[in-house]
Amino acid sequence: MNPLLKISHLDVVAGDKTLCRNLSIEVLPGQRWGILGPNGVGKTTLLHTLAGLSTPGSGTVLLDGCAVTDLPRRQVAQRVGVLFQEQSDPFPATVMEAALIGRHPHLGRWQWESGRDIQLVREQLALLGLESFSGRQVSTLSGGERQRLAIATLLAQQAELLLLDEPINHLDVNHQINVLELLTGTSCQGRTAVMMVLHDINLAARYCDHLLLLFSGGEAVHGRAEEILDQEVLGRLYQHPMMILDGPHGPVYLPA
Repeated sequence: MNPLLKISHLDVVAGDKTLCRNLSIEVLPGQRWGILGPNGVGKTTLLHTLAGLSTPGSGTVLLDGCAVTDLPRRQVAQRVGVLFQEQSDPFPATVMEAALIGRHPHLGRWQWESGRDIQLVREQLALLGLESFSGRQVSTLSGGERQRLAIATLLAQQAELLLLDEPINHLDVNHQINVLELLTGTSCQGRTAVMMVLHDINLAARYCDHLLLLFSGGEAVHGRAEEILDQEVLGRLYQHPMMILDGPHGPVYLPA
């Protein structure tokens, strides 16, 4: 199986600071990658680099064999969906109008959304519990409702690769689980790969089959989740001792 995303000898740099050094991984369809690390280590900058929104210090990021920075942005948007950490709404819009933005990469320059596009968006809004919100102004939504709208918009895009920066930010527990279940279901269909920044180790262990750990100083550790979720490694990652307990869904990781 060919990788959707191939990262080779990648350095991610911000100013004079190297956030990630010599990273090489392949992301295959159906995989779910969790990105873990302390605040300020460069998780967001890495995602932006993978999406072609930031230029790497060195190395390559290939999307289906092509350098992501060389592809037209519309073509990238058809294949890569990005969820940013914070949402901005510069113009007034209803929930339906905002969610339909997810279909824009697939439309021609003067093409309007079809009935199929509208139905697809309605289905995604329903999955996120927003089916009755379609006529509401986005400005009236709570933080959690706005986050769910952003995820519905992303899923409506139907991209092959989803890059999500803290997708469960602002969400209460039931919506956190619903979102992660939806992302898991999307990837388990075998056509989509997911890479998401998470802060909850236990949710990452439960919903991700691969993990990328970013350490201060540019070090990165990656592999299958069960192979690298180690008490000593996590303690070094977060600079705090960790303990592991048995839980109903597998090991539970807690600060000691």
